[in-house]
Amino acid sequence: MSHTVREKPKLLARIRRLKGQMEAVERALEAEASCGEILNLVASVRGAINGLTAELIEDHIREHVVEAADGVARSRGADELIDVVRTYLK
Repeated sequence: MSHTVREKPKLLARIRRLKGQMEAVERALEAEASCGEILNLVASVRGAINGLTAELIEDHIREHVVEAADGVARSRGADELIDVVRTYLK
């Protein structure tokens, strides 16, 4: 069973919180809140996204690289991780 399936309830809860944070940004814009308030809300969203990304990367490393069943699976897991990190760092 994949780590995303095993951790599905926890991950979905985090996604729902992110949705709530994005909706707060939308409400602040609609209410013409100050730019400082909006920037703080956006910074919170960014922090939450970074936390989710870090958790997913960590789980991926543990399951698909460290604990991979064989060298082929480990290599595939490492290649997937490299692609994600390259995309993330752009």
